[in-house]
Amino acid sequence: MCGIVGYAGPRKASDVLMGGLARLEYRGYDSAGVAVIDEDGLQVVRRVGKLVNLSNVLEEHPVTGQVGIGHTRWATHGRPSQDNAHPHVDCTGKIAVVHNGIIENYMELRSELARNGHILRSETDTEVVAHLVEAYFDGDLAEAVRKTIGRLEGAYALGVVHVDHPSTIIAARKDSPLIIGIGQGENIVASDIPAVLEYTREVLALADGQIATVTASAVSVTDTSGEPVEPEMLHIEWDLAAAEKGGFEDFMLKEIHEQPRAIRETLRGRMCDGEIQLSELDMTPEQVAAIDRVFILACGTSYHAGIVAKTLIEQWARVPVEVQVSSEFRYSDPIVDDETLVVAITQSGETADTLAGVREARERGAKVVAITNVVGSRVTRESDGVIYTHAGPEIGVAATKTFTAQIAALNVLALKLAQTKGALPQERIESLWADLSNIPDIVEAILQDSEETDECAAAYTDVYSTLFLGRGVGVPVAMEGALKLKEISYIHAEAYPAGEMKHGPIALISEDVPVVVVATQGHTYEKVVSNIQEVRARGAEVIVVATHGDEDIRQHAEHVLAVPATPEELSAIPAVVPLQLLSYRIAKLRGCNVDQPRNLAKSVTVE
Repeated sequence: MCGIVGYAGPRKASDVLMGGLARLEYRGYDSAGVAVIDEDGLQVVRRVGKLVNLSNVLEEHPVTGQVGIGHTRWATHGRPSQDNAHPHVDCTGKIAVVHNGIIENYMELRSELARNGHILRSETDTEVVAHLVEAYFDGDLAEAVRKTIGRLEGAYALGVVHVDHPSTIIAARKDSPLIIGIGQGENIVASDIPAVLEYTREVLALADGQIATVTASAVSVTDTSGEPVEPEMLHIEWDLAAAEKGGFEDFMLKEIHEQPRAIRETLRGRMCDGEIQLSELDMTPEQVAAIDRVFILACGTSYHAGIVAKTLIEQWARVPVEVQVSSEFRYSDPIVDDETLVVAITQSGETADTLAGVREARERGAKVVAITNVVGSRVTRESDGVIYTHAGPEIGVAATKTFTAQIAALNVLALKLAQTKGALPQERIESLWADLSNIPDIVEAILQDSEETDECAAAYTDVYSTLFLGRGVGVPVAMEGALKLKEISYIHAEAYPAGEMKHGPIALISEDVPVVVVATQGHTYEKVVSNIQEVRARGAEVIVVATHGDEDIRQHAEHVLAVPATPEELSAIPAVVPLQLLSYRIAKLRGCNVDQPRNLAKSVTVE
């Protein structure tokens, strides 16, 4: 969740560090700091709050030097404070460390260090790393870091500098992402790709247990025993412009409008001569045909995409599907075997709970396919197969384009299973593919006509609570709509299957609680209309997502957000877009930071 940047090269290090940290702000943070080595030694500057607070100090009191590390912290151990902000230093003031992850045995290490005379000044788990490096350092910084990580339990991505090695950064990782941008006469350590794109698109992806020695002119990588290893190299297709706002007011709005392209790119090349192309499954047709159960693991927005997939796979491939929140999977003694396909959905590819579920599933013999947006992420190395969404970088914390791209990828997977198992006629598969291929155009049409959404947002800016209802695929759409609203506007929002209203939630209905209903055309449409009437009979105002041309629904709602007609199975993507826009507009009217909502981070890389 936190952001790491390290720089070695000819430029002023503090400028590169601050620029990189600014591009990682979307990850969420509460404090920030830099450590730069110059001719006077190690210069450490830390501040609580936004990067501007740190920037103001650096403008008043510049630090020179061409090697340094920087960090944006999202608190896990210790409250947000200047003492708890990174980088952390050792007793000598010569060593500085930045860290993402959680050191689970830090209290034991802290007590040991204190007994040995070390003075620790923060409440964090990270500070023990700096003091361990100090204890093990005998002139070889890489070896000191190697011995240190041998003592650590938990997850970490580390950047370490030492005044006695003024041209070097040591980087290491386990269960937390870390990459190195390979430039011309300069190299950049970072926790995510946007931080390096201004300087290079050639990236070295560190694997677990690897330690990199980084200077301006070279990068060498070893394993935990000190043996040289050949790291994975990646070429990043998207450039810095793709990670910037491109004329939009916010990243979130830009990414909402990028959805047609993201869906097209995710679908591109997936149908050829009537066959669904999904070689990434890394399974023979016989193995695919033998699948008798699908288990979907995901968190947050990805979980909602998984619920959409359950409907598609069960209807098209006639295979039972269970969707489970990743954090619960490995503790539930799951029933999976070699005829179970486990689908792990994670935008970042680094979600700690989903990765733990992947490992659990593979240990039990299941085949695992990951759906992710990040090439070279950890899940790509721990799964049997990978289906990439091609959404490009998503900077806004609240997922939008990655959600609809995930649904597009899951549509492809569901069709592949149906075709291989012979569960759908070929003409039906080709018809569904044609309809799916039209979805990007439909989303473009919705984005071009958002006047009703804007009016609706203005009417409900000051509400304190909302309910979202749906049936069928409308249920996960309602769940995602509620999540978006609460994430970025801080308005309480809950989602339910509409038929569940009479079983408790209807007690919450009043004229002060607007109800948002997904009521696009489908086989449960009349039932949804009945649910709307129940809500209105109790005084609530209703906002409906409905199909273009449905004039009858207007007599049951104060606001209608119309979307073009699509087959019921494919309606999730069109139906969610106006709810994304509605949440965005309400949050903006309330003065909220839509790109960096409070308390949230883009990727959750600790359990």
